[in-house]
Amino acid sequence: MLVLAGGVAVVSTASILIRYAQAEGASSLAIAAGRLAIAAAVLTPLALPKLWRELSALSARQLLLCAASGLLLAIHFWAWIASLEYTSVASSTALVTTNPLWVALASTWLLRERPGIATLTGIALTVAGSGAIFASDASVERTAASPVLGNSLALAGAVAASGYLLIGRALRATVGLAVYVWTAYATAAALLLAALLVLGGEPLQISGLAWWFIAALAIGPQLLGHTAFNWALRRLSATFVAIAILGEPIGSALLAYALLGERFETLQLAGFVLLLAGIFIAARAEHRAAETG
Repeated sequence: MLVLAGGVAVVSTASILIRYAQAEGASSLAIAAGRLAIAAAVLTPLALPKLWRELSALSARQLLLCAASGLLLAIHFWAWIASLEYTSVASSTALVTTNPLWVALASTWLLRERPGIATLTGIALTVAGSGAIFASDASVERTAASPVLGNSLALAGAVAASGYLLIGRALRATVGLAVYVWTAYATAAALLLAALLVLGGEPLQISGLAWWFIAALAIGPQLLGHTAFNWALRRLSATFVAIAILGEPIGSALLAYALLGERFETLQLAGFVLLLAGIFIAARAEHRAAETG
């Protein structure tokens, strides 16, 4: 539980580090590319002993799925990091953590199962919470450029992350963890770096301080935070871990309040409560369905 709590605390710093890097002039695309490139580089020595052997044993379909996983991960980070340019940290992190709902919905659709009462309740609460956040951000003047656009990008990031998780769930039955994670990170980093070059970005022109923030983002939230979640999954239930991870938007919002001076509106807070309650209910329903299935 201490490791899990530490993982949540580390991951909660991601949005703050991104904001600091953006303040130093780093583009959202450069931050996403740098985060994944550094993470892949750190993982390379760990994955290398098994990399060639396992990759050569994969089928064409598995390789295609690995590539698709990396593409979705790239979209997730690009969309979510970009969302922080336009909306508040609290709204962005709350909306991007709706991926358990999308995973539950996709799993239900893929398995041709009718959603249960709990899943439908979770969907309704999440939609209501998201609507409240959108309404609050649209009606109140904020320092962010376009809250509605930022919130939409955060939701797009959540949907992309859901596809990444679903593909990973399918591949992990036959592909080792280190090799799969390295392949996903490396593919996503390569795609983002290519996009950066095509769009005229110059990674080497990023200031030294911004690179420190990006490196901290890769080592902390990307590697240490998510590794803590995976480690805890061997000792705690998946439901408990999923619920604990919902602490990320709360931690991020508190850090944004303390460090960035971002305050909350009443309707926005109500949206957070509804949204997190919906995710919690939908995640539990999906876990119970997986156990009984």
